[in-house]
Amino acid sequence: MASLKQALMLFFPLLAFSSTVSSNSEDAGIAVYWGQNMEEGVKEGTLQETCQSGSYKYVTLASLTVFGCNRTPSWDFDSHCSGWDCLTELAPEVEFCQNQDILVFLSIGGMDDYSLCSPEDAKEVANFLWQVFLSGQQIPDHGQGLALNGIVFDIEGKRSNLYYDNLVTELNAFRTQKQFYLTAATGCTIPDYLLDKAIKTGYFDFISVKLYENSTCQFDGSANNLLNSWDIWTRYVPSNAKVFLGIITNPSDNGYIPPEILISILQYLKLSPNYAGINEWNRYSDVQSNPSYSDQVLPYVSKNVLRYVTEKSWL
Repeated sequence: MASLKQALMLFFPLLAFSSTVSSNSEDAGIAVYWGQNMEEGVKEGTLQETCQSGSYKYVTLASLTVFGCNRTPSWDFDSHCSGWDCLTELAPEVEFCQNQDILVFLSIGGMDDYSLCSPEDAKEVANFLWQVFLSGQQIPDHGQGLALNGIVFDIEGKRSNLYYDNLVTELNAFRTQKQFYLTAATGCTIPDYLLDKAIKTGYFDFISVKLYENSTCQFDGSANNLLNSWDIWTRYVPSNAKVFLGIITNPSDNGYIPPEILISILQYLKLSPNYAGINEWNRYSDVQSNPSYSDQVLPYVSKNVLRYVTEKSWL
């Protein structure tokens, strides 16, 4: 396996790729977090502009940052909107994205104030997520809820790992009423302390592994640690789940992968049958370069490109 990795790293940067391959293949794509870049929020563009760019297959609203244990749930979409008005303001933009065949998710968690206190608490949070962000139903005193395509569990920090398996199970029960997707955004350590029990339920459709800001798995001029971690994760997750490579698009952050290097790395990742694409943090840093990071790598994300390459017998 190591020799195959070395061969890919050696040959693929020199390869000329077909310009006829579609970047909109159903088998893989680019996901991006939107709405969470501190005071620079307006500079990442609106949600509609993000979807209009043609770069993404998935856009994740970041984030529901307060929930559980009798807390009043609240979300932070930075300077784009605030409070319950967000539902009204974002609804037409979400619909626009969905009409472009882009799936819109909500991330829950991050580094703020949340935890779950019991199975009953997990059920209450699941009911809230269903009613406000997934079902599109009327919310008493607040108007129409959103009808998003899924929830991303981005559980971070030094906190309790209890009852997230209950939460994903409760959310899964709502899929008898409407199809939506569930994603776990994990660190690179196996098992992931916070989400391992939830992952083992088998209810997650996607696992997004953050292979950055951790010296044991990030790109550091060499891709060896990253590729080894990718191999372990793609074998570890339940067989029904597809795996995203979680990356950062800010060159000053630890674990940043230059686009030309990522293009080479992708050729190895796409050998995994459960490869789903890349998941970028975040939209703001993505568009600071011209062309954007996404636009530079997009033609090479699809698995179709790998089929073109293997036909050329480079391996």
